[in-house]
Amino acid sequence: MTTRQDGRSEGRNKFPDGFRILQGKQEYITYLDHSSIRIWPSDTAAHFDQHTHSAIEIIMPQRGVSVYHMLDAVYRVQAGEILIVPSGCPHELTEYRDTIRYLLLFEPNPLLNLRDMPSISAMMQQPIYLHDDPETAKQVSDLLMQAVDCYFRKEPMWNTQCYSYLLQMYALLGQKYIEGTPQRVVSQRNIDPAIMNSAITYINEHYMNDISLEDVAVFAGFSKCYFSRTFKQFSGVSFLEYLTRKRLNVASDLLVRTNQPIHEVAKKSGFGSTATFNRVFRDHKNCTPSQYRAIYSMGVDPEKDKMLL
Repeated sequence: MTTRQDGRSEGRNKFPDGFRILQGKQEYITYLDHSSIRIWPSDTAAHFDQHTHSAIEIIMPQRGVSVYHMLDAVYRVQAGEILIVPSGCPHELTEYRDTIRYLLLFEPNPLLNLRDMPSISAMMQQPIYLHDDPETAKQVSDLLMQAVDCYFRKEPMWNTQCYSYLLQMYALLGQKYIEGTPQRVVSQRNIDPAIMNSAITYINEHYMNDISLEDVAVFAGFSKCYFSRTFKQFSGVSFLEYLTRKRLNVASDLLVRTNQPIHEVAKKSGFGSTATFNRVFRDHKNCTPSQYRAIYSMGVDPEKDKMLL
């Protein structure tokens, strides 16, 4: 992965397996067909100005230092350490000479529908810097290197295999996160994980309908106010934010995987109108649904792409 020598990223950089597209500070990462993970090795100096993307980013230096500026903090990630950048988090990256690293980017959508993932959503929304726990860093590194090997071998079902290692990584980190905060997350708040996971399953199965906070609260057997507060304590996000993310994830997948008209995508993903869908999509993705489809569909038309650069 390269940038211009003056440190400014080109609007569109071509790589052997796709494109890196920038629109202002928003980066759109394209993937190989039938995949949603990219892995870039690098052994050259580079600088990437502050940008954000929907993908989760993991940096795994093998030698040297990769320096991140993110959320008013500086992370000097060295060999043996790992930094996980959450989806949508603005960050800046500088790599110096003699740095060798792997950069993994992947869409979180395939992970979020698992029933127990909401219990660690608060963890996933913050940077995870593995630097003071060598044992955990080694376990995570081993899993990620298996994903790297799988990615470059490109055997049948390689995308699913790569995600299986990412799932193992989050299971490992999630267990440590939950075990480290049981009083705050469960006992002190009197949150029953089974009830909250059932509520989340209900949302995942009815997102296409006109469901409300009160509907899900009644399903869970709580008052509206109590459920709203408890849901955020359990998942790390509000009910409305979770429902909106779910609908946007479904819409994003439909835009890329199908040729359905925009109004059909809006309807099937649970938005009340095409106008609402367009507004919410732009607010969260910094582009229209049509632009998103053009960016992520394979064989992007350069003429149509000009407006994005």
